[in-house]
Amino acid sequence: MRTNPELERIEDWLIREALGSPDMTAMFSGTCERLVAAGIPIARANLAWSTLHPLVNAEAVLWVAGEDALFEQYPHDREDEEDWLQSPIRAMLMSGEDRLRRQLASGNSDPGFPMLRRLRDEGYTDYIILRTPFDLPTTSEVGPTGMMVSWATRAPGGLDTRTIDQIDYLQIRLALAARATIQTRIAHTIAETYLGRHAGRRVLSGSIRHGDGERLDAVIFYSDLRGSTALADSLSEDAYLAHLNAYFDAAAGAVIAAGGDVLDFIGDAILAVFPIDEDGLDAASLRALEAAEHALARLEAARALTPYPLHCGIALTCGEVMFGNIGVADRLTFSVIGRTVNAAARIEAMTKHLATPVLVTSEVAAAAPSAFLPKGSYTLAGFGAEVELFAPRATSQRP
Repeated sequence: MRTNPELERIEDWLIREALGSPDMTAMFSGTCERLVAAGIPIARANLAWSTLHPLVNAEAVLWVAGEDALFEQYPHDREDEEDWLQSPIRAMLMSGEDRLRRQLASGNSDPGFPMLRRLRDEGYTDYIILRTPFDLPTTSEVGPTGMMVSWATRAPGGLDTRTIDQIDYLQIRLALAARATIQTRIAHTIAETYLGRHAGRRVLSGSIRHGDGERLDAVIFYSDLRGSTALADSLSEDAYLAHLNAYFDAAAGAVIAAGGDVLDFIGDAILAVFPIDEDGLDAASLRALEAAEHALARLEAARALTPYPLHCGIALTCGEVMFGNIGVADRLTFSVIGRTVNAAARIEAMTKHLATPVLVTSEVAAAAPSAFLPKGSYTLAGFGAEVELFAPRATSQRP
């Protein structure tokens, strides 16, 4: 098929986009606007793709002429939603076909899908979905991976054969740019899911060699689940895993919500950091204290999800840590090490002895001195000098 000069310019633009790090919403919106400028009478387009994400099954960008493009994410549990069950995209996935078309100009024929009836009533005259398959790791269990684009027009008579051929031709070029971008998004998701946001970005920026790292001032959050050893011995694997995940969702979820970085799940313990940035120690301490407070509140709420005791100890301390790759050259983890981390683990163990769920050092308590009670000074195992410990006034005395 011979393309016109305008389409060739769009093709060249997409190739240049693929060589960079384009935003999917901006790239798809730019493609649609350029198509309209080239004489392709599209008025609505939707780009959808499967992804690899712990919470999200698919993502999409919706473009409507004259409106801002909308980026959308669809969770894994949408399979029973009526809109999805009756969508033309799902019908294509189930059939395995590469295209689906409905000419909407005639009001006498039923397009077969509720969404297409709505589009027909809004004045759209033609609708076509084109699938462009490509291989990427995703969580999709229906059909091949790749992307699907729906194109709709309000033009009288709909889309002619030549226009559809032009769209089809350009969609393959769009797929090349989209594939690279989706792959990058998946890589970032995997890195941040398994390493944490800060560590994931460090690794993707090139800090991947054995020993790569930096010294970092941070508030350390260390939490440990109570009674888990006995439960592990007495519960089934599924029941224990559900119990453990209820704890992780509450405590680690509170850390992430407060802006912290969860670096490790050490058995049933959580190691997280709140880096001390230009806002200073007090700001990082307050974020960590917020995480501790919300973790306890979320654990209280989560007790309805498990019939077994759900308590933890939390320690907050601060200082310099080594943040980087540790392990062996072909099996690394990105974490924090140093005396501050060791102290946090020792202080958490003291929460049992002092019958309080949260203990912090004097430096952390100084961020909100009226909110704490002194609990005394103690020598931590492996440390020479005594450490003064404080407990929040408002916390329960349940260890």
